This record gives sequence, C-alpha cells and structure tokens, in this order.
Amino acid sequence: MKDTIDLLEAIGRDASMRHAQAGEMTRMLEEAQASEALVAAAASRDGSLLSAEFGQQSNQVPQVIQMPAREDEAPAEEEPLDSPVPESKS
Repeated sequence: MKDTIDLLEAIGRDASMRHAQAGEMTRMLEEAQASEALVAAAASRDGSLLSAEFGQQSNQVPQVIQMPAREDEAPAEEEPLDSPVPESKS
C-alpha cells in the first residue's frame, strides 16, 4: 500500500489526474495500491472518507457567550430628561 499523502500530492501536481473522471481515478489508485479509504474517496468524490485514515477527530465548539456578563450589578436608573428640576430654597 502506497502512502496516501504521497498519492494525494501526485494527484495535486498532475492536472490530468486532478480532473480525471471518478472511474478513471479509481482505476489508477487501485493500480497504485492506494488505501481503501483513498479509493473510496476518489470514487465518491467525498474527501471526508479520508478523515478516519488521517485520525481526524471532530472539534466541538464550546457553547459559551464571548462577552462579559455582569449579573450581580443592577442596571443604573436614569432620570427622565423632561422631569422638572427641583428649586433650591435660599
């Protein structure tokens, strides 16, 4: 079995291989003794089939809000702008 990375590199360098039909690509990879995952990925045109071969693990995004929270502070009360100003006694 050939190294999958080397085969992918060869496919990327050769435009005729890169744009080959799925059946033709599958045949070439089988002749080159490619891994089953690479042959299946080429046949279905689905690169996600290679993730198990490369040991890729899915990333889970944390479910947190990306801003500070200040629950302990009460919102400041503002006076309305049109309220009468109390007169001072002198």
